[in-house]
Amino acid sequence: MSEISDPAELRELLGAPGPRAVSKERVALHPRDREWISLSPFIVVSTSDTDGNCDASPKGDPAGFVRVLDDTTIAIPERPGNRRADGYLNILSNPHVGVLFLIPRRGETLRVNGRAKLVRDAPYFDDMIVKGHRPILAIEVEIEQIFFHCAKAFLRSNLWKPEKWEDNDLPPHAHLVKELQPNTEESVEQLEHYYSEVYEKLLYNT
Repeated sequence: MSEISDPAELRELLGAPGPRAVSKERVALHPRDREWISLSPFIVVSTSDTDGNCDASPKGDPAGFVRVLDDTTIAIPERPGNRRADGYLNILSNPHVGVLFLIPRRGETLRVNGRAKLVRDAPYFDDMIVKGHRPILAIEVEIEQIFFHCAKAFLRSNLWKPEKWEDNDLPPHAHLVKELQPNTEESVEQLEHYYSEVYEKLLYNT
């Protein structure tokens, strides 16, 4: 194994970024950024604590669920989840976050990096109601860096091309839970019922 140990060695291997890659960074939202955010139903929020322990959390809602507060601030609503709060605990100790905005069938992604804070309530929560439910809380992100990322990863992976998807023999989620968490009290049959009949009905209920 030949490990890369310093920036100069890495840069020698990768080469220098091209002019467009260098100049695409912005510090405020362009109207096209706003449009992209309004069309995105799925994001990934990355965080780390002060010790460098990382978390990447997917979040989804109807397209446009992330609210633009102004040219340098966005707000991400929180819905009922597993209550682990890994990313939120990270934010409390280290406010730096990265957010990746995806749009189905688009290969590009919008990347936002900035400083986050957790908000328990705000007037704009009323504009984030889905199926009668206000957010539990919101992440406000003060944008420090924003840019579009190219489509190469999506082209290489064929992510949006069903005809290219590989078949797999992975068991259903209920079976995975029972296999990986053998102390789970519910039977496989009970877990199957929960994930097939109950789970979706509780998306916005605590």
